[in-house]
Amino acid sequence: MPERNVFTWNAMICAQVKTQNLNQAQALFDSAPEKDSVTYNSMLSGFVRTDGYETHALKLFLNMQLASDGVKIDEFTLATMLNFTAKICVPCYGKQLQSFMVKTGNDSDGFVMSALIDMYSKCGCFRDAYQVFNVGNGVGVDLVTKNAMVAACCREGELEMARDIFWSQPELNDTVSWNTLISGYAQNGYEEETIKLFGCMSKSRFRWNEHTFASVLSACSGMKNLKLGKEVHAWVLKDGMYSNPFVSSGIVDVYSKCGNMKNAESVYVAIDLENSFSITSMIVGYSFQGNMVEARRLFDSSFVKNFVMWTAMFSGYVKSQQCDAVFELLKEFNAKGETILDALFLISGLGACSLQAAMGPGKQIHAYVLRSGIEMEKKLISAMVDMYSKCGNIMYARFLFERAIVRDSILYNVMIAAYAHHGYQDEAIQLFDEMLEKGFRPDEVTFLALLSACRHSGLVELGEKYFYSMAENYAITPESDHYACVIDLYGRSNQLEKAFEFMRNIPIECDAVLLGTFLNACKMNRNVELAREVEEELLRIGDYNRAGYVQLANVYAAEGKWIEMGKIRKKMRGKEVKKFAGCSWLYVENRVGIFTSGYRSHSQTEAIYSILDCLNLEMNDLVKSKLELQHSVRGFIS
Repeated sequence: MPERNVFTWNAMICAQVKTQNLNQAQALFDSAPEKDSVTYNSMLSGFVRTDGYETHALKLFLNMQLASDGVKIDEFTLATMLNFTAKICVPCYGKQLQSFMVKTGNDSDGFVMSALIDMYSKCGCFRDAYQVFNVGNGVGVDLVTKNAMVAACCREGELEMARDIFWSQPELNDTVSWNTLISGYAQNGYEEETIKLFGCMSKSRFRWNEHTFASVLSACSGMKNLKLGKEVHAWVLKDGMYSNPFVSSGIVDVYSKCGNMKNAESVYVAIDLENSFSITSMIVGYSFQGNMVEARRLFDSSFVKNFVMWTAMFSGYVKSQQCDAVFELLKEFNAKGETILDALFLISGLGACSLQAAMGPGKQIHAYVLRSGIEMEKKLISAMVDMYSKCGNIMYARFLFERAIVRDSILYNVMIAAYAHHGYQDEAIQLFDEMLEKGFRPDEVTFLALLSACRHSGLVELGEKYFYSMAENYAITPESDHYACVIDLYGRSNQLEKAFEFMRNIPIECDAVLLGTFLNACKMNRNVELAREVEEELLRIGDYNRAGYVQLANVYAAEGKWIEMGKIRKKMRGKEVKKFAGCSWLYVENRVGIFTSGYRSHSQTEAIYSILDCLNLEMNDLVKSKLELQHSVRGFIS
């Protein structure tokens, strides 16, 4: 061009900004012989929209104020800088901009006022946002400002206020207004209200779009309502919204959350362009069902793995008790050198450590938390206390509990259970009293831990008191485990008749747990007669209770009733009942070694049995020495 003016320079700068080539745009901006407000605003919007250019945006805005008289800070500049303030979350900048708006008379423009409301809302200054709206309401609120305030209310969780503002001037409402309110209800967990508004929007003759469907599908996922999800899926197909990635991913999420992985897979395969949201939904769905093979296949196929994917894999492996896979996944994650941001990620790892009593990896997770400065929130502390307790280190568990600044009922339950399982019944009872003094309401888990403490200590009267107070004082219906604890409490206290009478009066049907507990009590008290009383009922459910057959046979064997024991063994063979072999495991060198009697498939079998032979020789020598010492003492005394 032989001649260039400010308009051609602005066109080139704007083009470079739109293609996100900010370095070239900056070079053009610096070379421009003449600049106006459009030049500055184009460059400023590029810096604000792009991450990592916050300092450039602030510097350019300051230079704009010092520029020549031809450059004016207008409503577009102010709206851009308000968006910038919301992005970096520095409300004091917003207050300065508001003061400038009042001074220059820009506080009546609806476009800028909506940006001001949005800024205060995103910076956590809801009162300031509402004050701006009220001031504007005195001179007449336009649609843009109204929508911004409804969005601010939804973001704050003030849904009643959002609804009142929405219906205050219904003639102003448009599709954005409806979508804002529907999205607000969906994001705040009011799924049923979301569906009602969805239907009301149609009756008000507003057309649904992709934003509407995305919110409604989120509500269907939250409710796990498969029928409604299918209906929305049909509407999506009818309205031609299927190609939208947010909508199609939302459909995948609905089917995954509802456990219908067949339909989820069909929709997922039909999506032309894979996105992280849809593949995450598939991984979460398969993990929830325990299908970790498919979950792992999708996980490995994803090039970009977000924290939801990692957390879903961890929780899925823990749920299916594949603890080795959890530890391998943790090593894989650490190898990538990524930073853990989500506490749920760590809680899943601690859960695996609890299941395997693997304190080594648990300590590593604890050390990572301390090293990274991750906030020890309540759920994370509870998981850590539980891990140390189940790994046998009650001292560490107590230390963490006492260091916790904020406690809730879950943390109290975990610590009470820890004391109960380690034989500290006095501490468990004392902690329960403290829990009540702090105003926390006990639940069924609390009483299960208390009953466990009482049965191990033989505190019959106290156990009865706790059991009957569940329904009388806290309206908690006892479950099978609570009844089993009471039966075991009576059995350990040589009150078998009382246990039998208690079991007969249980309002729920006796299951394998209750009958097995009673048989164990019969064995401890060497009472064959009462064991015979429950034999018929045990055998009725015996197909689902392998251990029950063995327990009953052991009761007869302990008293020398070989004929009765033979009958039970015969019935076991007739029904092909097999009891799973007991096993032990050791966590050594980042792996869990599982051992059963006669096990010879381990890669280090020869070394293991060699050590066992050495231990046996040492034990025999010790026994021999002890016998010789006893013989010598007897000879000396005689």
